Amino acid sequence: MRGGTISKVGAAKKARVVGPASEMGDSGGKNGVMIGTHDGMFHCDEAMAVAMLRRLPEYAGATVKRTRLPDELGACDVVVDVGGVYDPAAMRFDHHQREFNDTLHAAGGRFSRTRLSSAGLVYKHFGKQVIAAELAAVGADPLGEGDMDKTFLRVYETLIETLDAQDNGIPQFDGEPAWPVTTDLGSRVARLNKPWNVEWGDPNYPNQDVQFAKAVEMVGKEFSVAVKAAALHWLPARVIVEEAVAKRKSVHPSGRIIELTQFCPWSDHLHDIEKDEGMEGELLYVVYSDPKGLYRLQCVPKDKGSFVCRLVLAEAWQGLRDKELDAVTGIEGGIFVHANGFIGGHNTRAGAISFATSTMALAGR
Repeated sequence: MRGGTISKVGAAKKARVVGPASEMGDSGGKNGVMIGTHDGMFHCDEAMAVAMLRRLPEYAGATVKRTRLPDELGACDVVVDVGGVYDPAAMRFDHHQREFNDTLHAAGGRFSRTRLSSAGLVYKHFGKQVIAAELAAVGADPLGEGDMDKTFLRVYETLIETLDAQDNGIPQFDGEPAWPVTTDLGSRVARLNKPWNVEWGDPNYPNQDVQFAKAVEMVGKEFSVAVKAAALHWLPARVIVEEAVAKRKSVHPSGRIIELTQFCPWSDHLHDIEKDEGMEGELLYVVYSDPKGLYRLQCVPKDKGSFVCRLVLAEAWQGLRDKELDAVTGIEGGIFVHANGFIGGHNTRAGAISFATSTMALAGR
């Protein structure tokens, strides 16, 4: 096993053993490999840790021993979310120790704010191997080192960090949220547990270990979706945005407008590229054509995920369409400007760019 196998410790009380959803029993999994985690109520982080480990050749088909007994955990090849030990060389990945404060990045790094759960610990040490295995399973070409680094961080940002934060009780907001989130992955895993007022072993409710196997299967599918979304759809967009940024002065001498050769998810990439190039905050607008051959102009958000734009389209244009819009802008061929000013449409490329340059002129930019 990676990092060495912990020697089997003497016979102990029989633990709950969970295989893949279709494969329950007492024996070890493929090649007798065992993954240990705690019994009782389960959580999203250890389900994800197990799901990721099972994507590695060493642990494919491994069964899960759900127990808190030290001797039984000692007999496992890898232990997650229980045992009070974080030791990658010994394949022990618990995060509940008082002194544990590990994050994906060191202090000051992009992901230095979120303490890792068992999901984050497994991802930190094996995430790139798991991503490679996931992509190989769908016949995708292997990623180069730089693209793998970007994909690794993207999957953490879009999936794993949420599990780490939720499991460690890190608040998402400074104040109270306006509405509760009850449809996220953690909530869906939690609903697989037995209700609080049902006795353990009640024959009218599903076995808790069977339910844990369902949780592992569920989160594993979410992981697959996140990897494919990052590597096969999000990552290729970066090339398009990089090219647009490089050619920005051919669109307008100010260099504050970029034109995409085709529409793609551009916002995250644009902010990252600005940071990499030392030009944060410079870009104001993105132009692209839609499937009908019409043109759109979008305003660049101030920050990733923000709804606040750096420079919205002129206030006098907002909420207008067609001829009414043309009369106010003086730019014939306009289709619309959104009521909030963050996007506009025009029949021509030149008209869409004029929306941007006219707004810039009105704002003294």
